[in-house]
Amino acid sequence: MAAKIKKGDRVVVLAGKDKGKQGAVTQVLPKENRVVVEGVNLVSRHTKPTQADPQGGIKQKEAALHVSNVAVVDSNGKATRVGFKIEGDKKVRVAKTTGEVING
Repeated sequence: MAAKIKKGDRVVVLAGKDKGKQGAVTQVLPKENRVVVEGVNLVSRHTKPTQADPQGGIKQKEAALHVSNVAVVDSNGKATRVGFKIEGDKKVRVAKTTGEVING
């Protein structure tokens, strides 16, 4: 199945503690059906001091979200579903709300 959400896409969170927040996709995990979104779903990680990080302590990092809980943001700034269309010899992603091609 073709990827409806790709790295670099601007997405909005549809469900969970960060509902309504927007951010760019930094990582896609297709086998787990999950995505990591910049600045969203922050979790605290307690780390021991190491040579690379002698301070250690509590660090904030982004955790993965299920792909069904995010939607691509269209040119109007609203959540949209993604469809596919053949343009010439290329298969492109299209926003269902506006019909515009999603570049990425």
